[in-house]
Amino acid sequence: MAEAQGSAPASRFVHNKLRAEALLAKLKADGIGHHIAGKRVASVSGRTFETTSPIDRSVLTEVARGDAADIDAAAMAAQKAFKSWKAMDPDKRRAILHKVADVIEAHQEDIALLECVDTGQAHRFMAKAAVRGAENFRFFADRATEARDGLNLPTRDHWNVTTRVPIGPVGVITPWNTPFMLSTWKIAPALAAGCTVVHKPAEWSPVTADLLPRLLLEAGVPEGVLNTVHGFGEDAGKALTEHRAIKAIGFVGESSTGSAIMAQGAPTLKRVHFELGGKNPVIVFDDADLDRALDAVIFMIYSLNGERCTSSSRLLVQESIAAEFSARVADRVKKLKVGHPLDPATEIGPLVHQRHYDKVCSYFDIARQDGATIAAGGRPFDGPGGGFYVEPTLVTGATNAMRVAQEEVFGPYLTVIPFRDETEAVAIANDVNYGLTGYVWTADMGRALRVADELDAGMIWLNSENVRHLPTPFGGMKASGIGRDGGDYSFDFYMETKNICLAKGSHAVPKLGA
Repeated sequence: MAEAQGSAPASRFVHNKLRAEALLAKLKADGIGHHIAGKRVASVSGRTFETTSPIDRSVLTEVARGDAADIDAAAMAAQKAFKSWKAMDPDKRRAILHKVADVIEAHQEDIALLECVDTGQAHRFMAKAAVRGAENFRFFADRATEARDGLNLPTRDHWNVTTRVPIGPVGVITPWNTPFMLSTWKIAPALAAGCTVVHKPAEWSPVTADLLPRLLLEAGVPEGVLNTVHGFGEDAGKALTEHRAIKAIGFVGESSTGSAIMAQGAPTLKRVHFELGGKNPVIVFDDADLDRALDAVIFMIYSLNGERCTSSSRLLVQESIAAEFSARVADRVKKLKVGHPLDPATEIGPLVHQRHYDKVCSYFDIARQDGATIAAGGRPFDGPGGGFYVEPTLVTGATNAMRVAQEEVFGPYLTVIPFRDETEAVAIANDVNYGLTGYVWTADMGRALRVADELDAGMIWLNSENVRHLPTPFGGMKASGIGRDGGDYSFDFYMETKNICLAKGSHAVPKLGA
């Protein structure tokens, strides 16, 4: 596996490194604090933790470590700001959120570079992180004016009119993979709905979460509307999910953590929305456009270091083409460019953290122990800086009963499983605990629709990779989550629906004791 170098203009790589060094020097000097009621503050306890770069394992900076006291201060700030934010004219709220998008776009280069250094994601993907974040704010800003819209449901004697109102201060807990984009994906609809937010970012990637509240203040978002508390799940996260002022929790992360959050929020009857793990199938039938399918298969597991919930980590390929198609996949995997995330030529950078690196590496031996074959990769990679690099890996000779076919590796790791026919393909695809996405490649559209109807997955793409469309529902089944994001579905979570019944005066009112 060759390190990525030389294929991108050297000047761009140098520019990225120099600009990143300047940003990191300031970050190291300033540290990362909480943002509560419009002010940057240290933890009440004074405790901090270190955040490190996956590129070279160096300490990036000190981060304030929040606990229940900091969460309480943030929740009270969000509660105080809620009354005026929900009452704000929706047109004004729309204008402010559009200004947020403008400010994000003005800082897009810095956001991309910080994401690369903080998460190890390749610049070719993170270059669009800020753009996608801005799109999230613009999309939901334009819907702020209609968020309260409802239905007219008349009967002979009454009119029933529905409307929606913001649920109140909400908690948002976001993951370490593509943290900036995913934070905006959760926070933008909450703000557009009229809610205020307490955000608890992942402790492995806190850097851009420190930048986001400053950008919102710059755009004119009032103090206390977005509050950010850094820390660990067992401290800050638990306190947030248990706090009585917080009416709902939107969480993106591991399925086991989702279960814990549901239990922690139960005493206060919190509404929850979970976007959790996946072990998503991509099903390739022998009549598919195999060139396009090959591109999609490679992209959907090896982009973003494989650290994405929607990655197609199980390749189900029809027996008649399994050997040939698997060989083509292996050839492409061996040519993937692993290297420094700031190099524009890099396709795969280092994994985010030592603990995650150890987890992904453990599946190299697990595959062999299960009796599968490592057809490509299967080893750590000696990348620039000595960070958490692994070779992109392809496993063949697998069955769906193996751990490598059942468990979410969450890395650049693809398992190939052959199938005989449509019925077996569906059976294998559904035989996991997860149900987030599915991908189907076939020239037979009737078969594509039948398979889509049978798959246990919240989102299915036919003859396509994952192409994001903001109005559509985003979410999964089974252990992959609860609820849907996107379009009006987000407002269903962040708002309460009310019915108002208006009598025409024509119906008979029952009389008692008359």
